[in-house]
Amino acid sequence: MSERLNKHIALQLGISRREADNLIEYDHVRINGEKVTLGARFEDGDDITVKNLPLAKDTAFVYLAMNKPIGCVSSRRQQGETPTIYSLLPERYHNLKPVGRLDKDSSGLILLTNDGDFAFEMTHPKFYKTKIYEVSLDTELAPLHQQIIGDHGIQLEDGPSQLVLERTDDTRQHWIVTMHEGRNRQIRRTFSALGYTVTKLHRTDFGHYALGDIKPGKFSIVQKQ
Repeated sequence: MSERLNKHIALQLGISRREADNLIEYDHVRINGEKVTLGARFEDGDDITVKNLPLAKDTAFVYLAMNKPIGCVSSRRQQGETPTIYSLLPERYHNLKPVGRLDKDSSGLILLTNDGDFAFEMTHPKFYKTKIYEVSLDTELAPLHQQIIGDHGIQLEDGPSQLVLERTDDTRQHWIVTMHEGRNRQIRRTFSALGYTVTKLHRTDFGHYALGDIKPGKFSIVQKQ
């Protein structure tokens, strides 16, 4: 039985089908040494190469939930002396890609997978995935600024940012922040626009996934939801 080539490439490489189509379109893919076109299918036993490297014939989807500690980056490439999350993972998981990112100074829940379609559905704005963070500020948030962020939003250089804020104590420095986007450093930039510095940013929930009791630097295998 034949299978769609782009779906298979996406599974093996942990990318989206759109990215797999790009590889096909730009002539990086061969089946039994022959060029292929968009929409191509393949049969069991066919030899597939991507950029002249053989593609595995079968790989199961893997999903990890990790508690990223402060001080490491959620990327594959090390940035100077800063370690990556992959230094905390067994080598057998180094082919997985992070679903969304947390910057070096942030901590908490990050998902990793080789399922490109899952990664796309978790991160594209049209799927409206809720993310929840514990956030601390360098000084108390003024009630007016709370209202502006929650009711009207802050205009950033890449568009408006509206966050749902819930106080966790009486100091007005510690908040639960809920959002449905995930633009680069969006929470930090939103508060910074009003003169505040985020001193803690810790993600606890991402879509249907929650951090639970996973310790900093540790991970758990989870099921697709």
